[in-house]
Amino acid sequence: MPKIGSQSFNDLLSAQVGHEFAASQQYIAIAVWADAKDLPQLATRFYQHSLGERNHAMMMVQYMLDRDIPVTIPAVPAPQASFGGPLDALRTALDQEQQVTRQIEALFQAARAESDPLGEQFMLWFLREQVEEVANMSTLVAIAERAADDWFRIEEYMARETDASSNTGTPPAVAGGAV
Repeated sequence: MPKIGSQSFNDLLSAQVGHEFAASQQYIAIAVWADAKDLPQLATRFYQHSLGERNHAMMMVQYMLDRDIPVTIPAVPAPQASFGGPLDALRTALDQEQQVTRQIEALFQAARAESDPLGEQFMLWFLREQVEEVANMSTLVAIAERAADDWFRIEEYMARETDASSNTGTPPAVAGGAV
């Protein structure tokens, strides 16, 4: 099978499990920071996003189990835990979502290069999800930029608006069940 660079689809997928767990940890760190700053709306959003990222990792684990691909849960680096304000935290999250998008695109391309239609199909849900994640995070960054030092305006926006996620495609199964 052809490979993208030096890594196969299975190698990239194994690494992505770690990236998703790292994203979950980063979102917990943002949520805890926001909680400590008395920003309950921001904290709640990131606690929820953390669970979503954990579930993404476990979807990948379930797929690997289903396809008899060896599963190793990698260690993850410590997340950034302090921020200069909500804008800094949200930019960190947006940067992370953009990085995850590049990783998911590489996975899709590797599956296609290896003529792996099952891998390609599996990654389609994640591609749609990343479009939403980047768009939602970009909106939150724009709101925080407009709010400047008035953090309460961010909280008002988040209390008023719901998470705009609308990926209505059936998500992949989650190993152990979604939380």
